[in-house]
Amino acid sequence: MLRESAGHETGHEQNREGRDGEAEPVSDSMEKALVAARAASSKLATDIVILDVRSLIGITDYFVICSGRNERQVGTIVEEIDKQLGAEGVKAYRREGDRQARWVLLDYLDFVVHVFHTEEREYYELERLWRDADRVDVGADGKIGFSSGQEEIAGGRA
Repeated sequence: MLRESAGHETGHEQNREGRDGEAEPVSDSMEKALVAARAASSKLATDIVILDVRSLIGITDYFVICSGRNERQVGTIVEEIDKQLGAEGVKAYRREGDRQARWVLLDYLDFVVHVFHTEEREYYELERLWRDADRVDVGADGKIGFSSGQEEIAGGRA
């Protein structure tokens, strides 16, 4: 399902079985982004998506974006992501927005996690801004699905 784009190999790939049964490499940064996404899912985050921005910007590989219904849930989601990645020895390089808990950013260098209050997410529309990125949707059950950029985004075409 997940695949490493040509020319973007990080040297930290693992093989996964692709749609056609052949092994496809998955980067170490994608694995960590998936840990963050599943941690968010465990705290009932909504609309969880991972955007592959490697071909669009040079400063990070992935954006993990998710939403919470209120400031308390946003804080809980952030703490769970921090806890689960911390258990794997991964610490955020930078962290912003904790005080208001409306848009919290956790920068892990290889990937950036954006935990939004639902209203802020609707206002800033990061998925629309980065619509050319391939996306990995993460369901409430933590299962993932891959799609390419220019896909439908809630309420209309990206």
